[in-house]
Amino acid sequence: MPRPTLTVSRRRKLFAEIARRNGIVGRLRFQPLRLLQPEPAPEIAEVVEQAPTGTARTPIMAGPGTAQISRPRLLTLQRAPFAVRVLNHLTTGATTASVAEFNALGANDLARLTAFVDRQLNPTAIDDSALTARLNGAGYTTLDKSLTQLWADHRLVTTDSSAPARETQRAALVRAVHSRRQLQETMVDFWQNHFNVAISNSSAQPVYAHYNRDVIRANVFGNFRTMLEAVAQSTAMLYYLNNASNSRSGPNENYARELLELHTFGAENYLGFVNPFQVPPCPEDPNYPIGYTDLDVYDTAAAFTGWTVKNGGNGFPAENDGTFAYRQAMHDAGPKLALGMYINPEQPAMKDGRDILDRLATHPRVAKYICKKLIRRFVSDTPPQSLIDSAAAIFRSNWQQPNQIALTLRHILLSDAFIHGWGMKNRRPFELMAAALRVCGSDWTIKGISESRSNDFMSRLGTTGHAPYDWAAPNGYPDVGVTWSGSNNMVSTWRMLSWLTEAQDTDTALTPLLPILALSRAEVPVWTANNLVDYWCRRILGYLPVASRRQVLVAFMAQNGDPATYVITDTDTSATTDLKRHYNQQRLRSLVSMILMSPEFMSR
Repeated sequence: MPRPTLTVSRRRKLFAEIARRNGIVGRLRFQPLRLLQPEPAPEIAEVVEQAPTGTARTPIMAGPGTAQISRPRLLTLQRAPFAVRVLNHLTTGATTASVAEFNALGANDLARLTAFVDRQLNPTAIDDSALTARLNGAGYTTLDKSLTQLWADHRLVTTDSSAPARETQRAALVRAVHSRRQLQETMVDFWQNHFNVAISNSSAQPVYAHYNRDVIRANVFGNFRTMLEAVAQSTAMLYYLNNASNSRSGPNENYARELLELHTFGAENYLGFVNPFQVPPCPEDPNYPIGYTDLDVYDTAAAFTGWTVKNGGNGFPAENDGTFAYRQAMHDAGPKLALGMYINPEQPAMKDGRDILDRLATHPRVAKYICKKLIRRFVSDTPPQSLIDSAAAIFRSNWQQPNQIALTLRHILLSDAFIHGWGMKNRRPFELMAAALRVCGSDWTIKGISESRSNDFMSRLGTTGHAPYDWAAPNGYPDVGVTWSGSNNMVSTWRMLSWLTEAQDTDTALTPLLPILALSRAEVPVWTANNLVDYWCRRILGYLPVASRRQVLVAFMAQNGDPATYVITDTDTSATTDLKRHYNQQRLRSLVSMILMSPEFMSR
């Protein structure tokens, strides 16, 4: 059913009548109201069974495009070492080197975790010059351009207007694999999805590098209120959600609705078309309403009229550099009633919008919504309420601190729920590709060797539905396992992982995607099935899987030979064994592919 709309004139008449009857001055006082009950979310059947000591049970659930399963199968996962569990949550993937570095950080698990989290929360202290050199050497040209440079080069001059978006997307994979600031990259992905601007948006494409760098990346561990305003004033978001054209004569509520529904409250706190004087107070703080209504959306939209872009329009043809502009002539300066707050008419420039942002940044339900999403990202698809509450208290009490997000995230990452949680999240396709490249020691930089191969990466991710920043809707990619467990999605993901083990891994000078043969030759002196399986399991997973699954891998690699003693041929190039040699190399690549497709690798 379409949402109701309210014109500016009707809204003003409604407000005038409400104000006349209630004599409003300052913030409103609320009267209790029986809330409209939202539709229940679809239930996902889960089985709660006691798992054997040292194992985790991971449900395999039905997703879109598959028949629903009333009772999911449960897989037994060998308990991973603490360092592996932490690094698989906070980085793209636990490598041999990163595990060693983590274990050297302290005398016990908590000390090591604390030291690692504190180090990663201060990314500027981590030397990432090797990543910068890798990106520069690969031929990326738009990532460091200023906003005005991007506008001049890719908006005013239309040659390759999509280059900033395309390079930002491809650089995301390079950063995920090679950056030493791993938690920062994880949080860039989180916030970029939270404040989603699809790279397919033609108006946002020319300035996309600015959005990723100066709006999202610059604020990942900072202050949420600061980030809200940076997003609201960003050229990419102003175009994507149409606030650039939001004016008193032509109101557009797209940005205002998503600001409330996605960026702050969440749809779970949407009350519908309700009389604002009948909205009950928030139990956590009675100075705030319990949720937001359609009338809040309309007056929030009015508050942000005039927030636009210097694009040569709106009566300013000489101002055309793509930066933010506030146009008083476009602004609805009338009185407003939003989120239980009366906004006086004719306020100073931009104060209406900033009052809304202040109100949102301090709201207890906003704090809980943001913390719930953070905990869902790092702990579990079903965040524990006790951790949501404690994290939200820190988030809200520090709302004016420059490191508010870092303080909140530190609390979450040092909590018992994080420390003891594992096997509760599924890696999404992009995370699987990045993790495979990272743990297998790939030196590949997605652009440098050829634009064609660079396109191959994004094409493969596109078939899985998880290419970076390419979710068309403003809500960003889903972060729950059930969304990604449909049969079509799983098959596409497996094909992508299999492709990584095959493409350009040859004895030629070409850079392999995964250096499987080179690593096996360097790290496994004797190629028995046992040795190869154990090496690659430890390298990819960080541990050996349960005995039953390891035995399947060993049997595949050994064929009819003794897994402990039969030496698999690699370097014998005589004419009679050359075919067998290549067959064994193919089997080795298939072994790595099977481990990448295992439940142990696909979960974290």
